[in-house]
Amino acid sequence: MGRVAIKAIVFFEVVTTFGLILGAVAIDLTQAGAGVTLPAAVQAVAPTAHPQGWQQILLNIFPENIAQAVAENQILQVAIFALLFGTALATLPEPKRAPLVAVLQSLTETMFRLTRIIMVVAPIAAGAALAYTVGSMGLATLLPLGKLLVTCYAALAIFLVVLALILFFARIPIGRFAAAVAEPAALGFATTSSEAALPLAMERMEEVGVPRWMVSFVIPTGYSFNMTGSSIYLSMAALFAAQAAGLHLNVGQQIVLLATLALTSKGVAGVPRSVLVVLLATASSFQIPATAVLMLLGVDTLMDMGRTAMNVIGNCLAAAVVARWECELKPMAMPN
Repeated sequence: MGRVAIKAIVFFEVVTTFGLILGAVAIDLTQAGAGVTLPAAVQAVAPTAHPQGWQQILLNIFPENIAQAVAENQILQVAIFALLFGTALATLPEPKRAPLVAVLQSLTETMFRLTRIIMVVAPIAAGAALAYTVGSMGLATLLPLGKLLVTCYAALAIFLVVLALILFFARIPIGRFAAAVAEPAALGFATTSSEAALPLAMERMEEVGVPRWMVSFVIPTGYSFNMTGSSIYLSMAALFAAQAAGLHLNVGQQIVLLATLALTSKGVAGVPRSVLVVLLATASSFQIPATAVLMLLGVDTLMDMGRTAMNVIGNCLAAAVVARWECELKPMAMPN
């Protein structure tokens, strides 16, 4: 597990760092936020956000209360608890371990089925949220945001090409992988929630030949360390907000901003709007007003669809690449 964890985290950091750089380059080229007039109405509702240091982030990966961690969608804390709990369970004698393992397996299947039932109506809720945010911001404000939206999806399309190249060099059939991730990615796109697609993504990666123990470790860990779509969005949105506020960040300042985003984005929940909280916390460190960040609410749902689908694809890709790296990818399910 230690060797797999190191390889997975190295892969996560390389891919997400590339995503941050790609988002920054894209928004610097289009200058979508230049010339924006900030609406004064949203200043009254700006929340207070404070960035966390690396010490606090390190402490926060260990849950004080597992029930609270589950309720707050702290997926990294849940993954750490699961590893510790699984280690303790594995050390028990078989007669004592078997009953609890059977209960947990049954509970897992039940929760997967429950998630599928709930997600049937989730697109209706996503549409309602989009109608509210667009209606509250007004059409005039959406004109520069439309340019940001086009920039975002263009960057995501470029990133898809990069992921395809990774599949090619890892000798993983692109067509079969695309067929496997199509449904979980579509679910993430429709619901704007990576958590909703988690059970289906894990099932699909098992079906294409990634061992279950590896899927159960790499994909949940990736939900905190490998938010590929969110990394593109974070750098792009932060620089858009700076441009909208009339702040001109030089190359050095942008590098520091990207490094800060790389740190503060770890452990972000895979639920709608969670990335905005990270963005607000980081923006406050660079004197970017919260008003400029809150402008993004007008199109956040549309952008969230794309970045969530990319998050799901990226985590599935990580599981397949690490399995290939470990020579654990089953040749019967995914031939060379």
